[in-house]
Amino acid sequence: MSGTGKVVCVTGASGYIASWLVKFLLQRGYTVKATVRDPSDPKKSEHLLALDGAKERLRLFKAQLLDEGAFDSVVDGCVGVFHTASPFYHNIKDPQAEMLDPAVKGTLNVLRSCAKVPSIKRVVITSSIAAIVYNGRPLGPDVVVDETWFSDPAFCEKSNLWYMLSKTLAEEAAWKFAKENGIDMVTINPGLVIGPLLQPTVNTSVEPILKLINGAKTFPNATFRLIDVRDVANAHVLAFENSSACGRYLLVERAVHCSEVVQALRELYPALSLPEKCADEKLSTPIFQVSKERAKSLGVNFTPLEVSLKDTGSIDAVTNGCMYFPYKMSRIVRHQPSCSDPTMEINFIHNQIFQRRLVSHSIQDSISKLKLQNSYGHHEAASQKDCQDLVEELYEVQSFEGIQVV
Repeated sequence: MSGTGKVVCVTGASGYIASWLVKFLLQRGYTVKATVRDPSDPKKSEHLLALDGAKERLRLFKAQLLDEGAFDSVVDGCVGVFHTASPFYHNIKDPQAEMLDPAVKGTLNVLRSCAKVPSIKRVVITSSIAAIVYNGRPLGPDVVVDETWFSDPAFCEKSNLWYMLSKTLAEEAAWKFAKENGIDMVTINPGLVIGPLLQPTVNTSVEPILKLINGAKTFPNATFRLIDVRDVANAHVLAFENSSACGRYLLVERAVHCSEVVQALRELYPALSLPEKCADEKLSTPIFQVSKERAKSLGVNFTPLEVSLKDTGSIDAVTNGCMYFPYKMSRIVRHQPSCSDPTMEINFIHNQIFQRRLVSHSIQDSISKLKLQNSYGHHEAASQKDCQDLVEELYEVQSFEGIQVV
């Protein structure tokens, strides 16, 4: 189906999945009305405005999830709405305010706006495997998880699984509202999303891979349900364009133990120094199977895990001694959320500097003195104080040689 002449809305457009979704929609000819928290913030908008077709068919709007009616004017005139905006990060201090309200109330706020617009044919919501598997049911190698599973809010709350609870409650509220208001709705429920980044900040789902290649001494005793970001974005488009699409679509290319991810990285990048030992003997989540049947019926062709790992920008960055971004930037972008390890944060900033070969002599000398660069982009140990001093030095410099540190 061609999107020429059709107008759609994407919420949370600066996010990891949403950025790829905007890219694919523009490629198919759609006019995209995209919401971001602050269109004037280059970290939220530059990579979107640089996409092919953006100049002619992308419009950015400021909208906050919890501002009642903020999406009314944005969805007006649209034939489809893709609601991707939802918080996903760790170190939660106030689960209700930081995670639950934006997810649940934000979703209902968007749906209320959609209910006012007769031209909207379908709403596609980005949910998660987090809304499927966390219910206390026994898991194991012979268990097959599919779209009929639902996470249990009581189990999530008791276990302090706030992100899982937020996605579970948000999807539950969305289905209820959609049924009561006659909205044609489909949810996409991906596992842990990896693959290349379009946005200029490292997102939460890529962080486990980033930690493995940034000098971790051990790997976690955990299983990952992995899926390529391009497959997730494509599934959103398919869910909108396929008239027979309905219900939920679970997206997982492969369920693997972290040791298998390490081994795949080792085969892809023999020069990388990767962890050899597991952190502990307690397995966080047992390995289980995930059904691909409905996703394949939608038309999803899964990208192999090895390709996703190879294409993940941060991995190529480390092996090449630079942080990769697929568009030209004129800023040094700080790791978001702010990294608690100064050494890792220096590596992140340093890689961006050397990526563009734009660095002042004083900063270059500081980095050289700390011996932070070698041929593979790995960094020799420096003292915590030395690392912190350099981080502060980098952030104190507002501009040098045309680069802004933000």
